[in-house]
Amino acid sequence: MHTREGLIPTILGTAVTTSGFAMKKILPTPLAWGLVGFGLAHIVLGSIDLVEHRNSLENELY
Repeated sequence: MHTREGLIPTILGTAVTTSGFAMKKILPTPLAWGLVGFGLAHIVLGSIDLVEHRNSLENELY
C-alpha cells in the first residue's frame, strides 16, 4: 500500500489545528493560537507536497 507524499502532514495539521481551536478556552490564548498556526503550517506544507507529487504514484504503478 502506497501513501501519497504529503498526506500524513496534512492530516496531522488538520488534527492539530482543530485541537488548537478546541482548546482556546482551556489553554492561554497565545499557546492555543500557536497550535493553530503550527497546524496550518503543516496543512500548507503537506498540500504543497500533495500537489507537487500528484503524479508520482501513477508513475510508480506503470
